[in-house]
Amino acid sequence: MLNGVTMKVNVDDYIINTLKEDITSEDVSTNAVMPEDKNGKAQLICKQSGILCGLDVFVRTFRLLDENSYFETEFKDGDKIEKGDLIGVIYGDIKALLSGERTALNYLQRMSGIATMTREYMDELEGYKTVLLDTRKTTPNMRPFEKHAVKVGGATNHRYNLSDGVLLKDNHIGAAGSITAAIKMAKDYAPFVRKIEIETETLEQVQEALDAGADIIMLDNMDNETMRSAVKMINGKAQTECSGNVTKERLKEIAEVGVDFVSCGALTHSAPILDFSLKNLKPIE
Repeated sequence: MLNGVTMKVNVDDYIINTLKEDITSEDVSTNAVMPEDKNGKAQLICKQSGILCGLDVFVRTFRLLDENSYFETEFKDGDKIEKGDLIGVIYGDIKALLSGERTALNYLQRMSGIATMTREYMDELEGYKTVLLDTRKTTPNMRPFEKHAVKVGGATNHRYNLSDGVLLKDNHIGAAGSITAAIKMAKDYAPFVRKIEIETETLEQVQEALDAGADIIMLDNMDNETMRSAVKMINGKAQTECSGNVTKERLKEIAEVGVDFVSCGALTHSAPILDFSLKNLKPIE
């Protein structure tokens, strides 16, 4: 759950900017049919089965338009929901309900879709030690929401952004001149509390990364046999992460190789939405 402080510090600006995208000068349709303030209520209905995520953001959208709005529900993020479920009822100024509807639903649908897909991927890893990670392949200006949805789905966040950790990829290695040079430069520059992860594509690179003292070695786009050899070579001297062309169908065989982590960009860049509808809007006294 995203608490109130987190909302105000990290999330409100995103929601406000999204509302601004939808309302430049005014909501012409709403102002035409609602010339005066009036309270109302509407039902949030699930149209697809999946994992619920984003209720706090859904409610916060309306509260930014009407601070007295509130939501009644018995559901919470992470719950499995079924098609046709009445998730809850939102109460507030009818103008706020109408103007905030699409923004609120867009967040809820996107976040629930990611949580649903993540849970499906997590089911494939049940019984294995391998930890499922997301990536930075997120929708621009949606990262806080999408990363939260991954956690609700049961997976673990990789670094949040470029300030969050040292991950030396092929172009960093190219800029530094070699794996050895890149790791040495990172150790000299980064705070000692930061682990250093480096990307490798061959067993020769894995050995160089080991010799240079990498904390985490990414096995990028390797086939299963090469990864198995790499894990054996590393033998616990560094943590291992599989990355590249990770699909749900491959997860079990990747886990059987014995890697510590598997990162999957599809969790955020390819998850479909989970459909919801705000229906039966009625005025109340």
